[in-house]
Amino acid sequence: MSITTVLAVDGMSCGHCERTVSAGLAALPGVTAVVAHAPSGRVTVASVRPLETEAVRSAVDGAGFTLVGEV
Repeated sequence: MSITTVLAVDGMSCGHCERTVSAGLAALPGVTAVVAHAPSGRVTVASVRPLETEAVRSAVDGAGFTLVGEV
């Protein structure tokens, strides 16, 4: 079973930003895929279990961006 979570992330403006955010989120336990889209500020995360909000926030903040919340 896969759970899809769509996040709003502030500050992404290019492909490098997309890769940086994706790498940070992909490192979280249970994450199986990440697709970031800078123009929309959206990041789609597939995981085998629900994501922990604080872990997601920490990963996004650690990448240098701001988690706005779930969409």
